[in-house]
Amino acid sequence: MYTIIDIETTGNGIKGNRITEIAIFKYDGDQIIDEFTSLVNPQCPIPYFITGLTGIDDQMVANAPTFKEISNQILEITKDCIFVAHAVNFDYGVIKEEFRLLGIDFTRKKLCTVRLSRKLIPGFKSYSLGKLCSSIGIPLKDRHRARGDAHATVLLFKKLLQTENSKGTITSFLNARSQEATLPPLVSRENIDELPTKPGIYYFRNSTGKIIYVGKAINIKKRVLGHFYTKSNHELLLCNEISKVDYELSGSELIALLMESAAIKAHFPKYNRAQKRNATQYAIFSYEDRSGILHLAYNSLKNSFNPILILNNKTDCRAYLEEMCKAFSLCPKYCHLQSTNGPCSHYEILKCDGVCCNKETIEAYNLKVKNAITSVKKSAENIILERKGRNLNEKAFVLIKDGTYMGYGFVENDTEISSFESLEAFLIPQKHTIETESIIKSALKKEIDKLPISL
Repeated sequence: MYTIIDIETTGNGIKGNRITEIAIFKYDGDQIIDEFTSLVNPQCPIPYFITGLTGIDDQMVANAPTFKEISNQILEITKDCIFVAHAVNFDYGVIKEEFRLLGIDFTRKKLCTVRLSRKLIPGFKSYSLGKLCSSIGIPLKDRHRARGDAHATVLLFKKLLQTENSKGTITSFLNARSQEATLPPLVSRENIDELPTKPGIYYFRNSTGKIIYVGKAINIKKRVLGHFYTKSNHELLLCNEISKVDYELSGSELIALLMESAAIKAHFPKYNRAQKRNATQYAIFSYEDRSGILHLAYNSLKNSFNPILILNNKTDCRAYLEEMCKAFSLCPKYCHLQSTNGPCSHYEILKCDGVCCNKETIEAYNLKVKNAITSVKKSAENIILERKGRNLNEKAFVLIKDGTYMGYGFVENDTEISSFESLEAFLIPQKHTIETESIIKSALKKEIDKLPISL
């Protein structure tokens, strides 16, 4: 016995989503034997955009029963029945939450007519209820009203039951071990079965192939399935759009993190919240003016030629330059810490030897600047981090040159990782960002058992 269900809601996510209308058809596999349809007072305002979609407004539900008042009828009609819906996890999740608020544990076996349709009648461009019904000649009246959509789903389900192999498919879908009830409606079981249990990144694509989410995992398959079990509104919206899952192996968590960061910035996926902002980075650099004096200055990284040091903001740049001035007796005027036409007069830095007022030769001053630059470059580490490869025949590496992340790569096990030159041909160049800097610092701090090779 089946109950085919559709609901209309206020559209505020699973936990804030209240039902405004519900329709339930009890179906024995041949004919409808019972029906329950009702508007529902959600006890909260209905947003204008929802009214525009469904036609249900606050006035229509003002005198309608609350969910609590019809809860016993819902429990009775769905008792000992399989819960069927188009994209079942949404309807089931909202109804289950309504019962949870009443202190009732609502549990039913589930069937999704989207997943069943993709399996039993494959080849359609879209499996949304409206487009699918139009494609196979099922009349759909009162679209986006509970009874109209539920009745169309009954007709669709009847057609699915009449297809070849429907009995075996439904039996397999109802098997708890199959995980069919938890998978997103548009994702095939075969796609999930082929996912590896190794480290890497995964891409969720929508029906047009666009990447809508990028994630990293030590175990790709386990992490992907974890999205489908989480019932937050964010995850539910994401899962309803996923059509295909792709992946790239990394061999290790560190490289997975770096790959994930790069992919997010490259694709700007809809459902990724973190790392989407391309924060402006800054750099300290040097140049020579018309008088032959070497300046130290800072600017955005993209406007800095041959940067000496990359930092995350202007404040850090200015503070670093102030320390350089103090340590090497540099002139704050020529370190761009103050703007003046005459001699420097910095409120704190008093060690200038007078290049700004002709008390120090340009040659002597430039030598101090060069010494300061050399000191900065020496303090920046050259590091090769070695990690496991994507298979038993290779190993991976991460390159940091002069304190700047250069990228990662993969080499065969018999390749010696001992110098930058030996790895250049295998390097996959990447951008040094605030996020990659944080990832690498964390790796150096936490993974002390995997010591880097300092060059």
